[in-house]
Amino acid sequence: MELPTPTDLRQQRNDLGLTQSELADRADVSQPLIARIEGGDVDPRLSTLRRIVNALQEAESDVIKAADLMHEDVVSVGPDDPVSKAAHRMEQEAYSQLAVIQDGIPVGSISQSELVHLEEEHRDEPVAEHMAESFPTVSKDATLDEISNLLEHYKAVMITEAGQTVGIITEADLAARLS
Repeated sequence: MELPTPTDLRQQRNDLGLTQSELADRADVSQPLIARIEGGDVDPRLSTLRRIVNALQEAESDVIKAADLMHEDVVSVGPDDPVSKAAHRMEQEAYSQLAVIQDGIPVGSISQSELVHLEEEHRDEPVAEHMAESFPTVSKDATLDEISNLLEHYKAVMITEAGQTVGIITEADLAARLS
């Protein structure tokens, strides 16, 4: 077992968005002690270090990640599928938009608003001719704050791992989680 360095402790605290005072409260130590440990001025007792590490681990488990929110079953269409298939799938699933995925990689999106104005003769055209940009992608470790920021500008966020789609989060998923 490798003990964290003062730099490791500071980095983890900052990554979790905790102040030194908040970490001190969680670990039941003083804020000046946290500052001195992070500065490398003091070598803490093992029991103190254990309380600090436990407090950081508890804070980390409080952080909601993309993996906690995502749907692994991504309803999508391919870029070569006809627009009529996308429209049918949206109606069938009661979705207002779909991801366009090719070989596991998000390549675009298509929404009802893009299909509403299409004439009947365009229904057999490929989705690629009518799709918009792809939803943004994040890793499973993306935080709720990062996802919320993206959902202010996009209708969904794709979760990828090694370039492959593994999940999706929509505004509705976020609203359900927060309620």
